[in-house]
Amino acid sequence: MARNYEVVVVGAGVFGAWTAIEIEQRGARVLLLDAYGPASTRSSSGGESRILRMGYGGDELYTAWARESLGAWQRFSCQISQPLFYPTGVLWLGREEEPRARATIEAFRRLSIPHEWLTASQVRQRWPQIDLERGEAAIFEPSGGALAARRAVQAVVAEYERRGGEFRREQVLPPAEIGPWLDEIVLSSGALVTAEQYVFACGAWLAKLFPEAAGTRISPTRQEVFFFGVPPGDRRFAPPLLPVWYRLSDEFYGFPDLDGRGVKIGCDKRGAPQDPDDAEQLMSAEALGEARAALGRILPALAKAPVVESRVCHYENTSSGDFLIDRHPALKNVWLVGGGSGHGFKHGPALGRYVTRLVLESQPPDARFTLAAHSRVAARTIR
Repeated sequence: MARNYEVVVVGAGVFGAWTAIEIEQRGARVLLLDAYGPASTRSSSGGESRILRMGYGGDELYTAWARESLGAWQRFSCQISQPLFYPTGVLWLGREEEPRARATIEAFRRLSIPHEWLTASQVRQRWPQIDLERGEAAIFEPSGGALAARRAVQAVVAEYERRGGEFRREQVLPPAEIGPWLDEIVLSSGALVTAEQYVFACGAWLAKLFPEAAGTRISPTRQEVFFFGVPPGDRRFAPPLLPVWYRLSDEFYGFPDLDGRGVKIGCDKRGAPQDPDDAEQLMSAEALGEARAALGRILPALAKAPVVESRVCHYENTSSGDFLIDRHPALKNVWLVGGGSGHGFKHGPALGRYVTRLVLESQPPDARFTLAAHSRVAARTIR
Protein backbone atom coordinates (compact mmCIF):
# COMPACT_ATOMS: atom_id res chain seq x y z
CA MET A 1 0.00 0.00 0.00
CA ALA A 2 1.40 3.41 -1.01
CA ARG A 3 1.84 5.79 1.90
CA ASN A 4 1.39 9.56 1.82
CA TYR A 5 4.30 10.12 4.21
CA GLU A 6 7.18 8.27 5.78
CA VAL A 7 6.44 9.78 9.21
CA VAL A 8 3.49 11.69 10.63
CA VAL A 9 4.13 13.62 13.86
CA VAL A 10 1.01 14.54 15.84
CA GLY A 11 1.51 17.49 18.17
CA ALA A 12 3.37 20.74 17.44
CA GLY A 13 4.59 21.47 20.95
CA VAL A 14 8.29 21.51 21.72
CA PHE A 15 8.65 17.68 21.58
CA GLY A 16 6.76 17.30 18.30
CA ALA A 17 8.33 20.34 16.62
CA TRP A 18 11.90 19.25 17.32
CA THR A 19 11.11 15.65 16.37
CA ALA A 20 9.59 16.75 13.05
CA ILE A 21 12.50 19.01 12.11
CA GLU A 22 15.08 16.36 13.06
CA ILE A 23 13.31 13.67 11.01
CA GLU A 24 12.91 16.05 8.06
CA GLN A 25 16.66 16.80 8.16
CA ARG A 26 17.31 13.07 7.78
CA GLY A 27 15.56 13.21 4.40
CA ALA A 28 12.20 11.65 5.32
CA ARG A 29 8.89 13.05 4.09
CA VAL A 30 7.15 14.33 7.23
CA LEU A 31 3.74 15.74 8.08
CA LEU A 32 3.32 17.67 11.36
CA LEU A 33 -0.23 18.03 12.71
CA ASP A 34 -1.70 20.02 15.59
CA ALA A 35 -5.31 20.73 16.51
CA TYR A 36 -4.70 24.23 17.91
CA GLY A 37 -1.45 25.34 16.28
CA PRO A 38 2.20 25.41 17.44
CA ALA A 39 2.61 26.08 21.18
CA SER A 40 -1.04 27.09 21.56
CA THR A 41 -2.40 28.47 24.82
CA ARG A 42 -3.90 25.06 25.61
CA SER A 43 -0.61 23.20 25.21
CA SER A 44 2.04 22.65 27.87
CA SER A 45 4.51 24.36 25.49
CA GLY A 46 2.53 27.61 25.47
CA GLY A 47 3.25 30.72 27.49
CA GLU A 48 6.11 33.17 27.58
CA SER A 49 9.05 31.51 29.30
CA ARG A 50 10.62 28.28 30.53
CA ILE A 51 13.69 27.62 32.67
CA LEU A 52 16.77 26.11 31.05
CA ARG A 53 18.77 24.59 33.89
CA MET A 54 21.12 21.65 34.19
CA GLY A 55 20.39 20.86 37.85
CA TYR A 56 18.65 17.49 38.30
CA GLY A 57 20.05 16.16 41.54
CA GLY A 58 22.04 13.06 40.70
CA ASP A 59 20.19 12.27 37.46
CA GLU A 60 22.97 12.66 34.91
CA LEU A 61 20.84 11.76 31.90
CA TYR A 62 18.67 14.85 32.20
CA THR A 63 21.67 17.01 33.13
CA ALA A 64 23.49 15.86 29.97
CA TRP A 65 20.37 16.32 27.80
CA ALA A 66 19.89 19.85 29.18
CA ARG A 67 23.50 20.74 28.36
CA GLU A 68 23.11 19.31 24.83
CA SER A 69 19.86 21.20 24.35
CA LEU A 70 21.34 24.48 25.63
CA GLY A 71 23.89 24.39 22.83
CA ALA A 72 21.22 23.50 20.27
CA TRP A 73 18.90 26.32 21.37
CA GLN A 74 21.78 28.81 21.22
CA ARG A 75 22.83 27.68 17.72
CA PHE A 76 19.25 27.72 16.47
CA SER A 77 18.68 31.20 17.88
CA CYS A 78 21.78 32.48 16.05
CA GLN A 79 20.82 30.66 12.86
CA ILE A 80 17.40 32.33 12.60
CA SER A 81 18.60 35.64 14.11
CA GLN A 82 15.97 35.60 16.87
CA PRO A 83 16.76 35.98 20.60
CA LEU A 84 15.16 32.83 22.04
CA PHE A 85 17.47 32.30 25.04
CA TYR A 86 18.01 34.75 27.90
CA PRO A 87 21.38 34.02 29.64
CA THR A 88 20.23 35.08 33.10
CA GLY A 89 21.84 32.25 35.04
CA VAL A 90 19.83 30.01 37.40
CA LEU A 91 19.96 30.30 41.20
CA TRP A 92 18.95 27.31 43.35
CA LEU A 93 18.10 28.34 46.91
CA GLY A 94 18.42 25.62 49.50
CA ARG A 95 20.47 24.18 52.32
CA GLU A 96 23.81 22.47 51.86
CA GLU A 97 22.62 19.38 53.73
CA GLU A 98 19.61 18.85 51.44
CA PRO A 99 20.12 15.63 49.43
CA ARG A 100 19.00 17.23 46.17
CA ALA A 101 21.46 20.11 46.54
CA ARG A 102 24.36 17.79 47.38
CA ALA A 103 23.52 15.42 44.52
CA THR A 104 23.26 18.32 42.06
CA ILE A 105 26.72 19.62 42.97
CA GLU A 106 28.23 16.14 42.70
CA ALA A 107 26.67 15.62 39.25
CA PHE A 108 27.91 19.03 38.11
CA ARG A 109 31.43 18.11 39.19
CA ARG A 110 31.32 14.75 37.39
CA LEU A 111 30.01 16.29 34.17
CA SER A 112 32.06 19.51 34.37
CA ILE A 113 28.97 21.74 34.48
CA PRO A 114 29.95 25.31 35.47
CA HIS A 115 28.55 26.14 38.89
CA GLU A 116 29.22 28.00 42.12
CA TRP A 117 28.27 27.20 45.70
CA LEU A 118 27.39 30.52 47.34
CA THR A 119 27.00 31.24 51.03
CA ALA A 120 24.13 33.40 52.28
CA SER A 121 26.41 36.44 52.54
CA GLN A 122 27.70 35.91 48.99
CA VAL A 123 24.13 35.70 47.66
CA ARG A 124 23.15 38.91 49.46
CA GLN A 125 26.26 40.69 48.21
CA ARG A 126 25.63 39.70 44.58
CA TRP A 127 21.82 40.07 44.62
CA PRO A 128 20.82 42.32 47.54
CA GLN A 129 17.18 42.29 46.38
CA ILE A 130 16.96 38.55 47.22
CA ASP A 131 16.06 37.46 50.76
CA LEU A 132 17.20 34.08 52.08
CA GLU A 133 15.58 31.89 54.70
CA ARG A 134 17.51 30.97 57.83
CA GLY A 135 20.25 28.46 57.02
CA GLU A 136 19.81 28.87 53.27
CA ALA A 137 22.60 29.16 50.68
CA ALA A 138 22.60 28.62 46.92
CA ILE A 139 23.91 26.86 43.84
CA PHE A 140 24.39 29.16 40.87
CA GLU A 141 24.40 27.89 37.27
CA PRO A 142 25.91 30.76 35.24
CA SER A 143 25.20 29.10 31.87
CA GLY A 144 21.49 28.56 32.55
CA GLY A 145 18.66 30.96 31.88
CA ALA A 146 15.25 31.27 30.26
CA LEU A 147 13.72 30.31 26.92
CA ALA A 148 11.03 32.29 25.11
CA ALA A 149 8.64 29.33 25.03
CA ARG A 150 5.87 30.05 22.54
CA ARG A 151 8.14 32.07 20.28
CA ALA A 152 10.76 29.31 20.29
CA VAL A 153 8.36 26.54 19.27
CA GLN A 154 6.77 28.66 16.56
CA ALA A 155 10.25 29.46 15.24
CA VAL A 156 11.14 25.74 15.07
CA VAL A 157 7.94 24.97 13.14
CA ALA A 158 8.55 27.91 10.79
CA GLU A 159 12.08 26.68 10.10
CA TYR A 160 10.76 23.15 9.55
CA GLU A 161 8.34 24.49 6.94
CA ARG A 162 11.03 26.65 5.33
CA ARG A 163 13.09 23.51 4.80
CA GLY A 164 10.21 21.78 3.05
CA GLY A 165 8.36 20.11 5.92
CA GLU A 166 4.57 20.16 5.84
CA PHE A 167 2.41 21.42 8.71
CA ARG A 168 -1.38 21.30 8.99
CA ARG A 169 -3.65 22.62 11.72
CA GLU A 170 -6.03 19.67 12.01
CA GLN A 171 -7.35 17.46 14.79
CA VAL A 172 -6.57 13.74 14.75
CA LEU A 173 -9.40 11.46 15.83
CA PRO A 174 -8.59 8.63 18.28
CA PRO A 175 -7.22 5.60 16.40
CA ALA A 176 -8.35 2.08 17.19
CA GLU A 177 -5.83 0.48 19.59
CA ILE A 178 -5.91 -2.81 17.72
CA GLY A 179 -2.77 -4.01 15.95
CA PRO A 180 -0.45 -4.98 14.73
CA TRP A 181 -0.18 -1.89 12.48
CA LEU A 182 -1.84 1.50 12.23
CA ASP A 183 -2.72 1.86 8.55
CA GLU A 184 -4.16 5.38 8.61
CA ILE A 185 -5.31 8.23 10.80
CA VAL A 186 -8.54 10.16 10.36
CA LEU A 187 -8.65 13.93 10.67
CA SER A 188 -11.61 15.93 11.93
CA SER A 189 -12.05 17.24 8.37
CA GLY A 190 -12.71 13.66 7.26
CA ALA A 191 -9.38 13.37 5.42
CA LEU A 192 -7.36 10.17 5.71
CA VAL A 193 -3.58 10.27 6.14
CA THR A 194 -1.29 7.28 5.74
CA ALA A 195 2.32 6.89 6.82
CA GLU A 196 4.90 4.23 7.46
CA GLN A 197 5.32 5.41 11.06
CA TYR A 198 3.44 7.70 13.43
CA VAL A 199 4.82 9.71 16.34
CA PHE A 200 2.17 10.97 18.76
CA ALA A 201 3.97 13.75 20.66
CA CYS A 202 0.75 15.34 21.83
CA GLY A 203 1.38 15.58 25.55
CA ALA A 204 -1.82 15.87 27.55
CA TRP A 205 -3.83 14.53 24.62
CA LEU A 206 -2.03 11.15 24.63
CA ALA A 207 -4.49 9.90 27.23
CA LYS A 208 -7.42 11.02 25.08
CA LEU A 209 -6.13 9.47 21.86
CA PHE A 210 -4.89 6.25 23.48
CA PRO A 211 -6.96 5.66 26.63
CA GLU A 212 -5.93 2.01 26.95
CA ALA A 213 -2.17 2.43 26.47
CA ALA A 214 -1.56 5.87 27.96
CA GLY A 215 -4.77 6.64 29.87
CA THR A 216 -3.67 6.84 33.49
CA ARG A 217 0.03 7.13 32.65
CA ILE A 218 -0.36 10.74 31.49
CA SER A 219 -2.16 13.08 33.92
CA PRO A 220 -2.64 16.75 32.98
CA THR A 221 -2.68 19.08 35.99
CA ARG A 222 -3.64 22.73 36.38
CA GLN A 223 -0.72 25.12 37.01
CA GLU A 224 -1.14 28.84 37.61
CA VAL A 225 1.52 31.48 37.00
CA PHE A 226 1.52 35.19 37.79
CA PHE A 227 3.45 38.22 36.57
CA PHE A 228 3.99 41.01 39.10
CA GLY A 229 4.75 44.58 38.07
CA VAL A 230 8.02 46.19 39.11
CA PRO A 231 8.44 49.79 40.33
CA PRO A 232 8.93 52.35 37.53
CA GLY A 233 12.54 52.83 36.53
CA ASP A 234 13.72 50.02 38.87
CA ARG A 235 16.24 47.77 37.10
CA ARG A 236 16.91 45.44 40.06
CA PHE A 237 14.36 42.90 38.86
CA ALA A 238 15.45 42.64 35.21
CA PRO A 239 18.43 40.79 33.75
CA PRO A 240 21.35 40.92 34.22
CA LEU A 241 20.67 42.09 37.80
CA LEU A 242 18.31 39.20 38.68
CA PRO A 243 18.61 35.54 37.63
CA VAL A 244 15.98 32.86 37.22
CA TRP A 245 15.52 31.16 40.60
CA TYR A 246 14.12 28.01 42.19
CA ARG A 247 13.61 27.59 45.93
CA LEU A 248 13.85 23.99 47.10
CA SER A 249 11.94 24.54 50.36
CA ASP A 250 8.62 25.62 48.80
CA GLU A 251 9.16 24.60 45.13
CA PHE A 252 8.35 28.08 43.85
CA TYR A 253 10.33 29.27 40.86
CA GLY A 254 10.57 32.67 39.22
CA PHE A 255 11.89 34.71 36.32
CA PRO A 256 13.24 38.24 36.18
CA ASP A 257 11.32 40.91 34.31
CA LEU A 258 11.77 39.69 30.72
CA ASP A 259 10.66 42.00 27.90
CA GLY A 260 8.85 44.26 30.37
CA ARG A 261 6.21 41.65 31.26
CA GLY A 262 6.91 41.71 34.99
CA VAL A 263 8.46 39.19 37.41
CA LYS A 264 6.94 35.76 36.79
CA ILE A 265 6.37 33.26 39.60
CA GLY A 266 4.83 29.79 39.71
CA CYS A 267 4.83 26.65 41.83
CA ASP A 268 6.37 23.38 40.65
CA LYS A 269 4.05 21.25 42.80
CA ARG A 270 1.43 19.35 40.84
CA GLY A 271 -1.93 21.04 40.74
CA ALA A 272 -5.44 19.68 40.38
CA PRO A 273 -6.43 17.53 37.37
CA GLN A 274 -7.29 19.55 34.27
CA ASP A 275 -8.79 18.74 30.87
CA PRO A 276 -6.63 20.52 28.27
CA ASP A 277 -9.62 21.07 25.94
CA ASP A 278 -12.37 22.21 28.28
CA ALA A 279 -10.79 23.74 31.40
CA GLU A 280 -11.62 27.37 32.18
CA GLN A 281 -8.52 29.56 32.11
CA LEU A 282 -9.52 31.57 35.18
CA MET A 283 -7.15 32.18 38.07
CA SER A 284 -7.93 31.18 41.67
CA ALA A 285 -7.65 33.51 44.64
CA GLU A 286 -5.89 30.75 46.59
CA ALA A 287 -3.11 30.37 44.02
CA LEU A 288 -2.66 34.13 43.83
CA GLY A 289 -2.30 34.35 47.61
CA GLU A 290 0.30 31.59 47.68
CA ALA A 291 2.26 33.13 44.81
CA ARG A 292 2.24 36.59 46.38
CA ALA A 293 3.47 35.17 49.71
CA ALA A 294 6.25 33.22 47.98
CA LEU A 295 7.31 36.28 46.01
CA GLY A 296 7.41 38.36 49.18
CA ARG A 297 9.66 35.79 50.84
CA ILE A 298 12.29 35.96 48.11
CA LEU A 299 11.87 39.52 46.81
CA PRO A 300 10.48 41.54 49.76
CA ALA A 301 10.38 44.76 47.74
CA LEU A 302 7.69 43.19 45.51
CA ALA A 303 5.49 41.87 48.34
CA LYS A 304 2.73 44.33 47.44
CA ALA A 305 3.42 44.56 43.71
CA PRO A 306 0.38 44.51 41.39
CA VAL A 307 -0.46 41.51 39.22
CA VAL A 308 0.01 42.66 35.63
CA GLU A 309 -0.62 39.32 33.90
CA SER A 310 -1.59 35.75 34.75
CA ARG A 311 -2.33 32.49 32.97
CA VAL A 312 -3.42 28.93 33.60
CA CYS A 313 -1.25 26.32 31.95
CA HIS A 314 -0.79 22.63 32.60
CA TYR A 315 1.80 19.97 33.22
CA GLU A 316 1.31 16.60 31.55
CA ASN A 317 2.74 14.30 34.16
CA THR A 318 3.88 10.73 34.30
CA SER A 319 3.89 9.04 37.69
CA SER A 320 7.63 9.57 38.26
CA GLY A 321 8.24 12.71 36.19
CA ASP A 322 10.30 10.71 33.67
CA PHE A 323 9.48 11.14 30.00
CA LEU A 324 7.28 8.60 28.23
CA ILE A 325 8.93 7.46 24.98
CA ASP A 326 7.86 4.04 23.75
CA ARG A 327 6.18 2.08 21.01
CA HIS A 328 2.47 1.52 21.40
CA PRO A 329 2.08 -1.98 22.90
CA ALA A 330 -0.31 -3.12 20.14
CA LEU A 331 0.72 -0.94 17.18
CA LYS A 332 4.24 -1.60 15.94
CA ASN A 333 4.51 1.57 13.84
CA VAL A 334 3.22 3.98 16.51
CA TRP A 335 5.41 5.86 18.99
CA LEU A 336 4.06 7.62 22.09
CA VAL A 337 6.11 10.63 23.24
CA GLY A 338 5.14 12.81 26.19
CA GLY A 339 5.32 13.26 29.92
CA GLY A 340 7.14 16.59 29.95
CA SER A 341 5.97 16.77 33.58
CA GLY A 342 6.80 20.46 34.00
CA HIS A 343 10.51 20.09 33.22
CA GLY A 344 10.53 18.88 29.62
CA PHE A 345 10.52 22.06 27.53
CA LYS A 346 14.26 22.73 27.68
CA HIS A 347 15.02 19.21 26.40
CA GLY A 348 13.25 19.66 23.04
CA PRO A 349 16.37 19.48 20.82
CA ALA A 350 17.96 16.48 22.59
CA LEU A 351 14.65 14.63 22.77
CA GLY A 352 13.92 15.31 19.09
CA ARG A 353 17.25 13.76 18.10
CA TYR A 354 16.68 10.82 20.42
CA VAL A 355 13.19 10.06 19.08
CA THR A 356 14.45 10.44 15.49
CA ARG A 357 17.05 7.72 16.08
CA LEU A 358 14.44 5.42 17.57
CA VAL A 359 11.99 5.93 14.71
CA LEU A 360 14.35 5.88 11.73
CA GLU A 361 16.84 3.32 13.04
CA SER A 362 14.36 1.03 14.86
CA GLN A 363 16.25 1.33 18.13
CA PRO A 364 14.62 0.36 21.45
CA PRO A 365 14.01 3.16 23.96
CA ASP A 366 15.79 3.41 27.29
CA ALA A 367 13.94 1.22 29.79
CA ARG A 368 13.18 4.20 32.06
CA PHE A 369 11.05 5.81 29.33
CA THR A 370 8.89 2.79 28.51
CA LEU A 371 5.22 2.29 29.31
CA ALA A 372 6.17 -0.60 31.58
CA ALA A 373 8.36 1.70 33.69
CA HIS A 374 5.52 4.13 34.35
CA SER A 375 3.29 3.19 37.21
CA ARG A 376 -0.29 4.35 37.35
CA VAL A 377 0.27 5.78 40.85
CA ALA A 378 2.00 9.16 41.19
CA ALA A 379 5.42 8.97 42.87
CA ARG A 380 7.35 11.87 41.42
CA THR A 381 11.13 11.53 41.61
CA ILE A 382 12.20 13.67 38.62
CA ARG A 383 11.65 17.42 38.77
